[in-house]
Parts: sequence; C-alpha cells; structure tokens
Amino acid sequence: MLRLYNTLTHTIEEFKPLHDLEVGMYSCGPTVYDYQHIGHMRRYVGDDILIRVLQWNGYTIKHVMNITDVGHLTSDSDSGEDKMEKGAKKFGLSVWDIAQKFEKQFFDSTDMLNILRPDVLMHATDYIDEQIALIQVLEKKGYTYTIDGDGIYFDTSKFPGYFKLSRQNPEELKKGARVEFIEGKKNPADFALWKFSPEENGSEKRQMEWESPWGIGFPGWHIECSAMSMAELGETLDIHTGGIDHIAIHHTNEIAQAECATGKEFVRFWVHHNFLVVENQKMSKSLGNFYTVQDVEKKGFDPMALRYLYLQTHYRQEMNFTWEALEAAQTAYHKLIREYRLFTDKNGVPSKEYLEAFTDALNDDLNTSKAMSILWEMLKSDIPENIKAATLHDMDGVLGLQIIDRELVEEKIEVPEEVQKLVAKREELRKAGKYEEADKVRKGIADLGFTIDDTKDGTRLKPLK
Repeated sequence: MLRLYNTLTHTIEEFKPLHDLEVGMYSCGPTVYDYQHIGHMRRYVGDDILIRVLQWNGYTIKHVMNITDVGHLTSDSDSGEDKMEKGAKKFGLSVWDIAQKFEKQFFDSTDMLNILRPDVLMHATDYIDEQIALIQVLEKKGYTYTIDGDGIYFDTSKFPGYFKLSRQNPEELKKGARVEFIEGKKNPADFALWKFSPEENGSEKRQMEWESPWGIGFPGWHIECSAMSMAELGETLDIHTGGIDHIAIHHTNEIAQAECATGKEFVRFWVHHNFLVVENQKMSKSLGNFYTVQDVEKKGFDPMALRYLYLQTHYRQEMNFTWEALEAAQTAYHKLIREYRLFTDKNGVPSKEYLEAFTDALNDDLNTSKAMSILWEMLKSDIPENIKAATLHDMDGVLGLQIIDRELVEEKIEVPEEVQKLVAKREELRKAGKYEEADKVRKGIADLGFTIDDTKDGTRLKPLK
C-alpha cells in the first residue's frame, strides 16, 4: 500500500488512482533560459523515485512533463522581463537557440543521474492554440478581465477555493506583500492569462509572440501547465509534482484556472519537493556556490554519487549539500559496487523479508533513507551471497543507482604518464622506509593536479577538486 503526503490535504494518504492501476502524472519541467543546477536535479531525482516506486507497486504510469520556453517572467507576479528573452540577451543567442541549448543541458543532467525520460514531453510554444482555447473558456464563464496595455487577467475573487492549496489567509494578503502591484488589478492575487506584446513606441520587439483574439502577445506561465496537462491526461490528474516554491502562486493558479474551466477537481495528489542549499546558503552565482551536475563530474565525482546523496534526505526536508558529504556518498556508493562485484554467485532468489521491509519504507511516503539503511543491513547480514546479490539487484532497480553495471569513476580517470611514474617512485620510497622523500613526491603529484590516498585496499589516486 503506497502512502504519499498530499500537499492539498496536508496529510499522508493511501494512494489510489482514478483508473485502477493506471496513473497519470504531470511534472513541472524546467524553464530553459539558463543552466539547471543540482538543486533542480534533486527534485527530478525525487520525481524519478516516485515513478519507480509506483512501477514497483504494479502501476502503469503515463508521465507528462512540460518545457517552459515562453511566458515565465522574472517575477512570478506577472511583471518583469520574460526569462527566455532575458536569457537570449545574456548569452547572445536567439530565444529559440537558448531553449534548445538549455533543454539539452537539462536532459544531459537527467541522463547522468539515471532519471527516466518522460513518456510525453510538451513544449509550451507548441501548445499556444490549446492555451488560447482554455483562456476563451474562462472568458466565456466570466472569470477574466482586461487591463489595457497589459493583458487578460484571472479574477481570483470569483473562485472561492483559491487558497485551498497554499492555505494563505486572504485577509493578510496585501498589495505588494505577495505580489508586485500592477495598476488595474482587481485583487492582489489576480494573475495574467495572456500578456500583450509591447507596442512599438520605443519598446524592444519580442522574439516570441502570437496572434490571439485579444491581440498580439504571449501566454502567461500558469496557463501553459493547466492547458498542456489536461490535453494529455484529461481534466483530472492523479499526481502533479513540483518544488515547494510553486505552491503559493504557480500551482495555486493552475488549480484556479483548471477547476473554473472544467468544474472538476484538477489534481488528486500534489507532491512537492523541498529545497537544496549549499553549505547552509542559498545557491547563487554571486556567492560562487552554483553547481551543475556537469560541475560535479568535472570535480572528479561520479554523478551517481550525487544521486546516492540525494536519497539520504527525505524529499520533503531541506537538504544541505557539502562537498564532504558528496565525498562520503561516493565512498559508500563505490563500496556498494565493489560489494556486488565480489559476489562469486549471483544466481539467487531475493530475500522476501528484506524486500518487504524495503518496500514498506518506500511506500511510507518515499522514505529513501530508511530504504537505503535496509539495503545496507541486508548486505551486512549472514544470508547467502547469492541471495544478497539477487536482493541488491531488485533494490537497485527501484533506487536507480546502477549498482549492478556501473563503471567506477576512478577507473575512467586518465592519469598522465608523469604522474604514474611519480606514484611508482613514491611507493618504492615508502617500501624503503624513506617517508620524508615520499612526502615530497606526494607534493609533486599534487602540483600536477592529483591527490593520493593510502587505504587498506591500496593506493587511490584522484584529481584535485
């Protein structure tokens, strides 16, 4: 029995899809205007675990993800520049090239972390007609109004359930407290469904704009997710995922426009992932602590060690990333790989006892840290090695760590011949008891960009971070 925390009800509930064993799941995808960092990737690993656990429980999943390539403004409150247009200026490329560049970086990152690809990938720019059609339904039902020179807005006062997801107190929602004030808005929480392109009175022409019943413009960020998710999954979704930063505005607005248009419940289970911070600080380029999965690999780490590290913290808890923690995760991860390789007999039947405990942990709101502790408990037990191998194989399929066939990262390191000679020379000096000279050679190795560790398993060489 899978139980998940539902943000809508603030309780852990037994998961039951609308249609027996078929699950429709929508994930808010990236806004492809800049690099996706390890905080973003933690969330997508969390979604991946959810999908694998659903499959482990016998469900068939249709996983839909959007790519936001238009409409996401620098402020969630419908002001500021379109992030895509801003990214194009920053990198000196067209909006379309920026979208392609950073979509590739996103999927390169997910592939490095063994994240399953979505069944359906939807680009916002491919579904403009569907978004316009949804706005027209809302307009016909009387939920919209126009702000001259700005756009078409949703009137939140006409939807009594507007705050049911965020549970904010509308009386405490003052202009400027949650959103920037825009002249002409009837209520502070009202949001744009369609934005008008700037008139050619000195304003720079947008690269992305479309004809609509209201004039030339572009869709708001929120309308795209409602329109696209319902186009693929129907008017009621089983699961919708995203970061906790989307609760108060983006997901709240999705619910409002979808439920007012259809008269039906939009999403049954809302699953939200918490933030990742670096050394207890918010990730920021200005602080020099903004890292991508590619950065992790360049520093000599196996990206799958990062996945291992993610799984040690529950998805609803804030995670503090440190390089020391990643180092420890990589050591543990590589130990798992070596443990499996040392099994001489891998043809066994999985342990029912350990698999049940493992499943119970994951079915308890995706408790990955507990599931991993059960994995290690199993490996340290006295059950036969062929049973351990088979059990580890099944557990790995759910955790997605590629323990069974992963190539160790140190096996892929290219060590220059000069460094190899120094390592050999240092070993000779150590054997001869000339430790002071051996330490000088170690410093020479460091000068060439490598560090050397002496372990019980022998000498370990790796690039300096």
